[in-house]
Amino acid sequence: MSSFSLLQRQIIESPFDRKLFVSGRAGTGKTTAGVERMRYLLAQGVPANTILMLTPQRTLQEPYIELLYSPERIAGGEVTAATIGGLAKRMADLFWPLAAEAAGFKNPELPPVFLTLETAQYYMAYLVRPLVEEKGYFQSLTINRNRLYSQIIDNLNKAAVIGIPYTDIGSRLDAAWFGDPVQRRIYADAQECANLFRAYCLEHNLLDFSLQLEVFTKILWPQEPVRNYLTNTFRHLIYDNVEEDAPTSHDVMYDWIQTMDSALLLYDEEAGYRSFLGGDAITGYALHELCDQRIEMVETFSSSQDVIQLSDALVSAVQGNALAETDNPPMEFILAHFYPEMLDEIVARVKGLIEENGIPPAEIVILAPYLSDALRFSVTNRLEAAGIPWRTHRPSRSLRDETASKTLLTLSALAHPHWNVRPSKFDVAHALMFSLNTDLIRAQLLTDIVYRQKDVRLSTFEEIKPEAQERITYSLGEKFTTLRNWLEEYKSAQPLPLDFFLRKLFGEVISQPGFGFHDQLDSVRVASSLIESIKKFRNAMEPSYVDMDSPSFDLGREYLAMLDDGVIAAQYLESWKSENKDAVLVAPAHTFLMMNRPAAIQFWLDPGSNGWSQRLAQPLTQPYVLSRQWEAGRIWTDTDEVAAETEALARLVGGLLSRCREKVYLAISDLGESGMEQRGSLLKALQKVIANNE
Repeated sequence: MSSFSLLQRQIIESPFDRKLFVSGRAGTGKTTAGVERMRYLLAQGVPANTILMLTPQRTLQEPYIELLYSPERIAGGEVTAATIGGLAKRMADLFWPLAAEAAGFKNPELPPVFLTLETAQYYMAYLVRPLVEEKGYFQSLTINRNRLYSQIIDNLNKAAVIGIPYTDIGSRLDAAWFGDPVQRRIYADAQECANLFRAYCLEHNLLDFSLQLEVFTKILWPQEPVRNYLTNTFRHLIYDNVEEDAPTSHDVMYDWIQTMDSALLLYDEEAGYRSFLGGDAITGYALHELCDQRIEMVETFSSSQDVIQLSDALVSAVQGNALAETDNPPMEFILAHFYPEMLDEIVARVKGLIEENGIPPAEIVILAPYLSDALRFSVTNRLEAAGIPWRTHRPSRSLRDETASKTLLTLSALAHPHWNVRPSKFDVAHALMFSLNTDLIRAQLLTDIVYRQKDVRLSTFEEIKPEAQERITYSLGEKFTTLRNWLEEYKSAQPLPLDFFLRKLFGEVISQPGFGFHDQLDSVRVASSLIESIKKFRNAMEPSYVDMDSPSFDLGREYLAMLDDGVIAAQYLESWKSENKDAVLVAPAHTFLMMNRPAAIQFWLDPGSNGWSQRLAQPLTQPYVLSRQWEAGRIWTDTDEVAAETEALARLVGGLLSRCREKVYLAISDLGESGMEQRGSLLKALQKVIANNE
């Protein structure tokens, strides 16, 4: 215990009948104390199965999971690591007979079907697409279909997490709108689609996240058998990142904490990064009323004093307050005229920090407000060329955009010609290049000769003229023959479910030595996520009421069509856990914040971009209006928008710098990623900080 502060020791060793509310900015050791409290409870003989560890999202549980899966853990029961959504699903499944009829499900005698994000979007598309194409819904919008479906689902989720009836979504949005009357029609269409989706779910025992949460919070939690089951099972609580959770989660915990023997609530005072997802720091803070003691942690373990001074000055500049002078602001500008030059300079600095300063790659992060495919490729390609290990995570990135999954899906189409999905020569060439571990030129030459797009067929390598065989090389021809023969043998047998097919293809061919997936851990991770996604899709679809008996329906082809329609694959924890940790992280700024880990060096790309402060345009929803803190009926004005942007930017920069140990590099090009000159709010605030020190 000698390595912990007095406050941390007080928290870790607090009596088993005490409830503590611990607050402080990021980097003050709250999560460390939480992990050690769990270790202490287990070491003192508290039964593991009586401990509940709760976070707003599963990615925030990683420090606790590392302890629970470490060799030192004590044998016996398991600590339950959960989110309120996970608990809601578990309780809806366990107490289905209690929930089904009360919730209005038409077939309460049949089991529930739990939807993932992607299967919910699939059903939403199934229901809404005809309205868009045949009845002119949302005709004034030019928006990708997947964004349209996801925003309707987001509205349902927001209603569930703030605790309002889903039927009030449209009227609440409409009442806050002041502007073009056409927008009111959009809100009305979105409400009709939400109503239609909910009715379909109740008709067919489908539970998306919003319905799972409503069933738990409104129907099951108030019932004595459910409440007794939970309160008798869990006697000790560790609740981290309270401020990021939703109001209905806080409502449940307000009741539940009162029955606990001990509770440790950890609250980040300057966070609230999930407000756009329904997180509510105000209702979270109210939980301190239930605790025996409130502890405020001030000493920081992540940032130097210079970084803290910079953070305070920059946050003040963003908010328009008076600035205190900073002695040695640990920031450095990287200036370039063109965007590619700026990226070149960033990678050169990263290389120097690693090779000359001895900073581990894992201690360096490259952050942007948004990470487009083009920017992601531009940065990672340069890092690769410089021999710098990198990893990247972008939760909104679809599985269909990953090279490994594109390869697997193209090979799947080749193995199932009855789908009538005819991959382009370009797609087949890339699939062969990746799966056979060769270069694009040989893969294109091979594809041009052997691929018959009309028949979705590959001819044999032996049919190729000898001179072309030599250009392609016989070693590549041997691997191609192995893959082709395997596909032909598969086609002659009864087709398997798509996830079964991919496991078989992966295990028997493309993961073998010499093939593209052998020893490629990042590609294996993507393959694992894709197979898991398909499995969840199949599990949700098989008991459904979509006309699967139709000869034109095939689950595998339907999955491919779903990806082509832009439906985003669910966020898989595998992509957060199993990546190479000793590597430079390239990520959106908010993603890095929700990883809740510090880094020595941060690079902020293009602080002149408005993306650092402005929220994404969402014509079907409005996260601030669909909030418990918003007064129903009040109009959202430009003043509200500016205030929200200012607060969000202040939280963002404060959060980033509280997770920065040594220095931040600010990379600016005269012309931004889009080629336009940019002068966003963050850059203006930085200029104020610089001027204040001159």
